[in-house]
Amino acid sequence: MASSFQQFQTKTIQLSRLVTKNGGPYYKEMKERAIQVSQLVTKNGGPYCRELMERAIQVSQLVTKNGGSYYRELMERNKTYIKEPSSVETCQLLAKQLFYTRLASIPRRYEAFWKELDSLKELLKTKEAWNIENASMAALIGVECYAWFFGGEIIGRGFTITGYHV
Repeated sequence: MASSFQQFQTKTIQLSRLVTKNGGPYYKEMKERAIQVSQLVTKNGGPYCRELMERAIQVSQLVTKNGGSYYRELMERNKTYIKEPSSVETCQLLAKQLFYTRLASIPRRYEAFWKELDSLKELLKTKEAWNIENASMAALIGVECYAWFFGGEIIGRGFTITGYHV
């Protein structure tokens, strides 16, 4: 029972976050129902499992019923961002625009990189701020970076561990 209770609680939290993120014309009603469900789960849990399921079904039916109209309204609102007709030329133009947009953002990224590096140096200088949580997080990030590097090397070699096929 506890695992299903936790699953319901997780699902309602996800639903309320989704509603908050996406908004739309049915935002208020969906948010109210999601809040009711999450409050019910948090307060009462097990005895109200049937009522909880009914409210979750109501929310999902509301989303199912009004999702198509919300999608059409969203597509109509954002029509200026949709390039028609979709052709090779349009794709190449968008790729070129994206390339130059990314190219223009390099100086900001370069400055942000050096700012992050300076803050890391300051953190390493002060031993008081360095606790077990920071050390474990740094170690975890280091291991993740090494794993991505090692995986990239293996993929680059054609999925062989010993060496390159010549």
